[in-house]
Amino acid sequence: MGEEMKKGDGLMKRRDMLKVISTVPAAALVPLGSALAEEQVEKTPSPSATAPKQETALRPYKLQILTEHEYKTIRVLSDWIVPADARSGSATQAGVPEFIDDWLNFWRGNMLSEIQGGLIWLDIQCHHHYGHDFVDCSAEEQKKMLDRIAYPQTAALDDANEVAFFNRLRGLVLGGFYSSEMGVKDLPYLGNQMVADWEGCPADVMAKLQENEKKLGLKLL
Repeated sequence: MGEEMKKGDGLMKRRDMLKVISTVPAAALVPLGSALAEEQVEKTPSPSATAPKQETALRPYKLQILTEHEYKTIRVLSDWIVPADARSGSATQAGVPEFIDDWLNFWRGNMLSEIQGGLIWLDIQCHHHYGHDFVDCSAEEQKKMLDRIAYPQTAALDDANEVAFFNRLRGLVLGGFYSSEMGVKDLPYLGNQMVADWEGCPADVMAKLQENEKKLGLKLL
């Protein structure tokens, strides 16, 4: 990300992300993909019985379907969608770009074409307006570009395909983040608790959901 981007900045704060989590396709709400499972860490044997245990070390991730440039762009986009804040880390710190690469490799087809086409469009537009690929633009330039396609209700009709691309990517990022260990802790997950009576969704939470529904032009409920 550009140096101008401050911790916690983004198109929407993480608290807003919680309000739109219900827009994520159910199929995306799964643990990180099979390729990630293969990258699980291994303990390095201790050279002696008295030596301290070696710290866990992650193997470098091997891309499944995305190019290096596409992967780099998705890393930047993922942190715009779920930036780090005082509560937890960013989407990239939760392994979301790896999840997306693995997920796209599994599904391919129209979903892969839609994501790759959107990434190409971003670079073309950024070159036209700023003379750089999206990843090389400043944080301010990146935000201006994303503001065009992040909000369906206010986006231009000419950008309809790119709005669909960003909605798809946002769903994948949220699905990956909130099914990761970091994301589950960030919620925090309050399920599996016994309650004497279920009174439904609290009125204040429902009001927030409806407010966000109008703001984003999305059907949440």
